[in-house]
This record gives sequence, C-alpha cells and structure tokens, in this order.
Amino acid sequence: METNRQKKIGTVLQKDLVDILQGEVRKNGISNLIISVSKVSVTTDLSIAKVYLSIFPADKGPEILNAIRTNTPLIKHDLSQRVKLQLRKVPNLAFYIDDSLDYIEKIDKALSGEENPIENPDLLIKRKKS
Repeated sequence: METNRQKKIGTVLQKDLVDILQGEVRKNGISNLIISVSKVSVTTDLSIAKVYLSIFPADKGPEILNAIRTNTPLIKHDLSQRVKLQLRKVPNLAFYIDDSLDYIEKIDKALSGEENPIENPDLLIKRKKS
C-alpha cells in the first residue's frame, strides 16, 4: 500500500519524466515514436522509483528501453534540476516496459469471441494447466 507521500512523489516524477522523454524525442527529430509514462511507483524509503513506459510502436520497445536505460544518469540529472525545490534527493530510476495494454487487448479479444472456447474447443487444451 502506497502512502500519500509516495503517491505525490510518483506523480511529480511522472509529470516531469514525460516532459523529459518527449522533449528528447522532439529534440532529436525522431518521428513516428510515442513514449508515455504510464506509472511511477516509489519504494517506501523513497530511494528507488520504478518507471513503467508505454512505447508505440511496440516493436521498437526493447530498443528504446535499452537506450533509455543507458541514458539513465542524464535523465536523473535533468529530473533533479526540475524537482530540486520539491525533493531533497531524487530516487534512482528503474525503467520497465508496461505491457498492461497488450494484456488488456488479449482479454478483450477473448471476451469479444475471437478466442471463444465454446466455438473452438481446441482452445481449452491450451488453457489447461499441466
């Protein structure tokens, strides 16, 4: 359970990280790429912030995530300049790809009937746990 302080810090970091990442995309002239920060969760001791990114198109996700991870110190520095009046110490950043949209899409397909086990009984074999 996150405390109010963790939630507030997560919200501040999320807002500023969106500005930083999208600013870098614009500054480098990269087209056809959208990076959004879907969630930032901060540990109870406020030392680590887990940043979940949604990257479109999804096939570029691992490549972009790797580039972001290699530039984490620069991103943290930019972030510290933005939040220096709100936070004494900026948490270490850990970036992850948020695959919840893919998960939701799979559930939606299953519910819409594309993978309906009643119409296609072969799917039940896939769903059985061994």
